[in-house]
Amino acid sequence: MKKEDCYKAGFIMRPHGLKGEVTVSLDPDSPADWGSLQSVLIENHNTLVPYFIENVSVKNDKAFIKFEDVSTPEEATRLKNLSIYLLKSSRPKLTVADFYDDEIIGFDVNDQTLGLLGKVVTLERAGVNRFIILDHKGKDVMIPAQPPLVKSVNRAKKVISVNLPDGFLDI
Repeated sequence: MKKEDCYKAGFIMRPHGLKGEVTVSLDPDSPADWGSLQSVLIENHNTLVPYFIENVSVKNDKAFIKFEDVSTPEEATRLKNLSIYLLKSSRPKLTVADFYDDEIIGFDVNDQTLGLLGKVVTLERAGVNRFIILDHKGKDVMIPAQPPLVKSVNRAKKVISVNLPDGFLDI
């Protein structure tokens, strides 16, 4: 399994309980239905290793997972701080104006009036709100990442189309 075919869905924080369970911090952008997962990939020394799930429960932004063949707190401790990945192909398809956080880094941002604004540098979150950070003429510009500002995302061309209000870039 290649890492570029996967996305980071969370990381193992610590052991949980006495039977080898682990506490996982879930990535807020992960759409996974954790209750129906049968396996995950855990990155260990730059290699993705499959782990089969025996039991999982989710509470808020944490999952408590019992893996097959991990039955003691000591075995669970060996997984501490390792990242969990899932296949990108398992993600649900999104609407034309939506995207996953990790897929748009490096995309061009094109305004319907102003033309090419720059490239996406990163994406930041403030509570439930997401903001596209782009490099516009050497300055970082923050654009709210939701309609009506974001009109569409063309994954094939790696372009995000936006419609910014007049004067937005002057702020």
